[in-house]
Parts: sequence; structure tokens; C-alpha cells
Amino acid sequence: MAKWTRTTFISTLQNNCQAHVVNVSLDLIKYAESDADVVAWGRGEGYGTMTFKTQSDDWGIVPIFHITTDGQIKFLLNYLRTKIRKKEILRDYQLKLESNFMLDFAEDVYTSDIYFRIDELFHTKTELDKFEQTVKNISDRLRQ
Repeated sequence: MAKWTRTTFISTLQNNCQAHVVNVSLDLIKYAESDADVVAWGRGEGYGTMTFKTQSDDWGIVPIFHITTDGQIKFLLNYLRTKIRKKEILRDYQLKLESNFMLDFAEDVYTSDIYFRIDELFHTKTELDKFEQTVKNISDRLRQ
């Protein structure tokens, strides 16, 4: 598959993942389609990606997170650290991720952006809502 689309992404996701992961992913896709400045569908062969991108005053369009058809999510915090000058926004994103998921995203510990399994991070609708609100707040601040 040379280029992923919404349809092929969802179809592959439904074939590869448990119902809970599919539901969380579908919620994230709907959220991205309503709130992102750009929703990018991957070009990879092994698995598909959907990337939430927002406009940044510093750098133009930047990715905030992406999900995959094999049920994983990546928070692009380290990528943003190299592109965004407004460090207070990145610090806020880091703190929100840490409080939402009880993980350490400090620069010295989280030295590269890695994938996390969606089913290990999102257990309730409240956790998903908190994450979506975090992304909305960070996106709004980056657009200013």
C-alpha cells in the first residue's frame, strides 16, 4: 500500500486490533478531523499512520501525535523540542502527558519519541477526553 487513506486505515485497524483499541483510535481520528489543522495519512508499507498536525507560530505545521494501525500512539514531544521556541508550551505538554499517563517525559529520560500501546494508556473515556483536551490546549497555544 503506497498511500494510506481514512478508509484503508480504519479497515486495517479493525482487522488488526482489539475492539477497545479500535474505539479509542476512532475517537482520536474523529477528534483529529475536527480539531487538527492537517490530518496526515502515512505512506508506509508495514503499517498505517494518522498524524495530528497543527499550525505553529514558530515553525509552520508541526505534528503533535500519531497513531498506527497496529494499535500504538506516539507523542512527538522530542520532535517538538527541536522545532518550537516557546519552551513553556512544551513544558506544559510534558506535564499534562505525565499527569495523564503517569509516565516520565523529561528530556533526560525520554530522549527519543517512542510508541506506546493504546490499550496500556487509555482505559477509560475520561483518560481519552483529558488527552484530547491537552492536545487542544497545546494546539491553541502554538497557533497564537
